[in-house]
Amino acid sequence: MLREMFLQPRASKWGRMLAAVFCVAGFLLPASAPALAAPMKGYEAMTVSVTSKIRMKPGETKTVSAEFLNLGPETWLKDGANFVSIYTREPNYRTSVFENAGWYKPGQPAKITETKVEKSKKGTISFVLKAPSKIGSYREPFQLAAEDKTWIPGSAFALQIEVSNDVASSVPSSSLSSSPAVPSPSKPSQPSAPTGLSALVLIRSAKNVTARGGESIPFRVGIKNTGTATWKKREIRLPEVNVANFKPIETKDSTWASATQAAVVASGEVAPGSLDFIDFTFRAPSRAGRHSVQFAFAADGQVVPDFFIEIPVDVTSDSGEVFNSPVRNDLPQQTFYQMDQIDEPLVRVGVLIVDEETDNKVEVLCESPWQLRDERGELLAEMKAGESVWASYRSGRYRYDRGMGTEKTNFALRFVPNAPNSICRIDNFDRRVTRKFTYPDNEFRNVLEMRYNADKDRTWMINELPIEYYLRGLAETSNVSPMEYQKSLIIAARTYAFYHWTRATKHATEGFHLSSSADDQVYNGYGQEKRAPRITEAVKATEGQVVTYNGELAITPYFSRSDGRTRAWGEVWNGSVPWLDRSVECPCDKSKGFALWGHGVGMSANEALCMANNGQSYDQILKYFYQGIQLGKKWVAKP
Repeated sequence: MLREMFLQPRASKWGRMLAAVFCVAGFLLPASAPALAAPMKGYEAMTVSVTSKIRMKPGETKTVSAEFLNLGPETWLKDGANFVSIYTREPNYRTSVFENAGWYKPGQPAKITETKVEKSKKGTISFVLKAPSKIGSYREPFQLAAEDKTWIPGSAFALQIEVSNDVASSVPSSSLSSSPAVPSPSKPSQPSAPTGLSALVLIRSAKNVTARGGESIPFRVGIKNTGTATWKKREIRLPEVNVANFKPIETKDSTWASATQAAVVASGEVAPGSLDFIDFTFRAPSRAGRHSVQFAFAADGQVVPDFFIEIPVDVTSDSGEVFNSPVRNDLPQQTFYQMDQIDEPLVRVGVLIVDEETDNKVEVLCESPWQLRDERGELLAEMKAGESVWASYRSGRYRYDRGMGTEKTNFALRFVPNAPNSICRIDNFDRRVTRKFTYPDNEFRNVLEMRYNADKDRTWMINELPIEYYLRGLAETSNVSPMEYQKSLIIAARTYAFYHWTRATKHATEGFHLSSSADDQVYNGYGQEKRAPRITEAVKATEGQVVTYNGELAITPYFSRSDGRTRAWGEVWNGSVPWLDRSVECPCDKSKGFALWGHGVGMSANEALCMANNGQSYDQILKYFYQGIQLGKKWVAKP
């Protein structure tokens, strides 16, 4: 069985590099360069075809086949130490209600059909489903894996299965791919197109998208003309047939050409065999959960048959859900009032998923004497400065090696420097090597913690540190931007972090308050602090200041840039937030002809930068974007 492998393929080096630059709180901007899944240990695939919508009667058996293109340098083998097969996912190795007696193993339906599949060749997986007796709609995710080595990036897909006694009345069958869109068998309900019209998505700006309900998501696709007809006018459209878990009207963005056209390109021609890049923006579905957002493609007014752009979207919270999320029940009442100060919070940040990027283990050391403890506070080892410990989580236990052989514990591991806020390092994690970044960014102040999350079957490294030191490590702006702009951004970021600290928000089940990625606020740790000393100046100058409204803690979303105005809360998310219920003009954004980058609610970072350059102070900037707010000092930083 394949064990302890990563959960999601990482983006390509272009996508990762640009994501590090163009990011805002709660929103990841698109890479302008193409992004494919990065090879993992020599393995990479592209889903070519799979009949993903299936109708069955209870007890019926049906054979499913999927075809994949081998994009990696490693040859896929049917037999041997690293044979290629398909596994159930979400969670990994789950027991499927469609399991048939002919499956290779439980949770592992079949090996590849071919004896070997070399690079640039196609491989096939075929297995039999047996429908359960319970009528209903089912989603069955799968992915290829090289045994005991890696999940294969680019090969994940999900079957949508309708089990019904009256098969004729169930959802029409269609052929889709959970990688982009691929040619597939006919779909009777879709109008036929002229002979010679065919397409294939080869490139997407992201394999998967994570967003809050209702967020605007810029996206880029590279579509290859695989037919014989030349394309002139090209359109990204809503599909004509709805599918489960997807309401097309929810995806409509203000940038669309019409109610059903996400993008229209009338310039140039795309000859057979050529690749066409199209940019468009859509909104994430409003409800939390995993969704499949789908679009059709039309050339010269004709929908390309059997073709969909399918985008997996993980919606982390309902529209407005964060605003209404419950307050932690262990907090003192004075937390929420601006004139009552509290102790500086310790914020917990998820900084690394321990997976194949670090060979499913970490080597941790601290620059001063430190201790290895478990989550109960029990001392496991006293370590000198520079001495390292290897740690991992496997088979239900935490394992660590301090140079005396492997030792085990049932409790999460904590790497604690004796001197508070000293620097610890994950020594075998280097972003220059694994993500092609400019800096390693593997150093973090204060405590590191290894914690396994059973719900998502993954192990996190969590950085626990005072909130003011967390702010020093943010990479939301450059070191050279104007000080008043930096102050406004830091206060918005502090309020954002504090708001999530006080509430049971999206990361509560994983044991931390914020992630270090653009899903929350980009945090690079001590390396960023060293590179951007003026950010530290802005943090110190605004120490403990947060945004309040009528004496209570506010929520302060911000984004990259507007198209000339911000959006009121209710335009994007459900409900009403008094200090965000009015759109405000952004003349600098408008004069530059920008498109909207981000959700559009709250502070436009680019407009705030312009205001600072024009002499406005940080409090003027904040009060322009968040109407009727006050600024209050909530704590004094710990020494």
